[in-house]
Amino acid sequence: MNIKIVCVGKLKEKYFKAAIAEYAKRLSRFTKFELVEVPDEKAPEKLSQAQMDQVMQLEGERILAKIKDKEYVIILAIKGRQRASEEFAKELAQLTTYGHSDITFVIGGSLGLSPEVMKRGDDTLSFGKLTLPHQLMRVVLTEQIYRAFMINEGSPYHK
Repeated sequence: MNIKIVCVGKLKEKYFKAAIAEYAKRLSRFTKFELVEVPDEKAPEKLSQAQMDQVMQLEGERILAKIKDKEYVIILAIKGRQRASEEFAKELAQLTTYGHSDITFVIGGSLGLSPEVMKRGDDTLSFGKLTLPHQLMRVVLTEQIYRAFMINEGSPYHK
């Protein structure tokens, strides 16, 4: 199994990098894990809708360039489908059982994702209605992926 997270922007905070590195190391016994960062589009703070659409379009093109046809894509979105950790673990296990050995998660930029990226998604995932910094979301997602493997293994980590 191969798990990839494609996200917009570069992770700068050392503590976030350290957390992701720790979970990536733990995941290495279960899967090949990769974090792919695409550049965010520089834009002024106040944008018109047309400018926002253009930023999302450009970031979306960069995201799509990092996704292969065979990959099963899960889009992170506030309006995505929420599930408990146990359900998430079961779904990851089922994906591999049914031939999806390459799973890619997508975390968009601060403006969201382009319609083209949303269409490419096979599923959506939400961690609730809270807005989290995109850098922190990478850590949360990586931990939940690790937790899913531990649940599927029957480890007490989840308790």
